[in-house]
Amino acid sequence: MARTPNTDSPERTRRGRGGEGGEREGSGRGRGRSSGPDNRNEREESEFTDKLVHINRVAKVVKGGRRFAFAALVVVGDTKGRVGYGSGKAREVPEAIRKATEQAKRNLIKVALREGRTLHHDVFGHFGAGRVILRAAPAGTGIIAGGPMRAVFETMGVADVVAKCLGTSNPHNMVKATFAALQGLSSPRLIAAKRGKKVGDIIGRREPAAAATTA
Repeated sequence: MARTPNTDSPERTRRGRGGEGGEREGSGRGRGRSSGPDNRNEREESEFTDKLVHINRVAKVVKGGRRFAFAALVVVGDTKGRVGYGSGKAREVPEAIRKATEQAKRNLIKVALREGRTLHHDVFGHFGAGRVILRAAPAGTGIIAGGPMRAVFETMGVADVVAKCLGTSNPHNMVKATFAALQGLSSPRLIAAKRGKKVGDIIGRREPAAAATTA
């Protein structure tokens, strides 16, 4: 019996295979483009610095033993004036830290810094039994503050500051009192805008007053 000849030419076969290969290659390029948002999220996470301020372990007595849980307090900042704090609870330490970090990133505040290194003026803050006082410092002073407040200043990007805790040493109250003080800060530009004056007038009044107090 005679065999039926193949009517498909080699060129058509090659084009068909090439088309299939083109579809597979296009799908591969589509998968490569989908990784773009992940890279953006990684860049956003890399610009923030987080510090673990305090972690507390709580034990609940149940039938058959004790069940442990952990509560974490984390401070997050971009070292350029933005800072936030958050707390999280979970059965494991890494999960509690993750929850606290996400909450801190949602509660970021912007603080105006003088020359990008210190505060514009002295300020007092309190929360519950926590009372803190923050003072501006000249260049080279460094961060003179306790543990919870030091974490806030380091993540915020402050290089020179003097801080003192006058009340309780509870880390949560200290951090919240520090944020209450930071929210009460005002820059010369903001004060000038409120009073309808120039920034030079506000700064000019502040410098003679500072010279008089030092004398």
